[in-house]
Amino acid sequence: MVVIVMGVSGSGKTTVGQRLAAALGWRFRDADDFHPPGNIAKMAAGLPLTDEDRAPWLAVLRELLQNALAAGEGLVLACSALKRSYRAQLTVDAARQRWVYLHAPRELIAERLKARRGHFMPQALLDSQLMALEVPEDALKLEASADPDTLVATLLRELRLGTAS
Repeated sequence: MVVIVMGVSGSGKTTVGQRLAAALGWRFRDADDFHPPGNIAKMAAGLPLTDEDRAPWLAVLRELLQNALAAGEGLVLACSALKRSYRAQLTVDAARQRWVYLHAPRELIAERLKARRGHFMPQALLDSQLMALEVPEDALKLEASADPDTLVATLLRELRLGTAS
């Protein structure tokens, strides 16, 4: 089983994803770790990525998901996956993948980005992410302003995932 926690930068994907993976005893991966250096430099300079920029990154993530599913490994992936086409590329086996969409008001996300340190994604790109976002219809939608532990408890219940013993 694979769970992909998606949303714009600053929505809490990594925090919630890490805690969910820990609760399940699964592996956690952050899609940001798979961006090539050119993509990171572009975003750090305040330039939004194009579909062409994202193509190799999405291919690597798809392979990661394929490998986890082929191995029968539980995996939680934090990934923006803003567009339907990106989510389609990342859907390897819909029966064994679950999508979770973290959303929050723009103001809250902007506050989080402003307070964040050591990340390449600047607050200046928030509006471009919100413009690119195509809200998923087939994902569990959660309000990202909630406490991360509350969100994880909700995910465990709503996705009917058992904790590791």
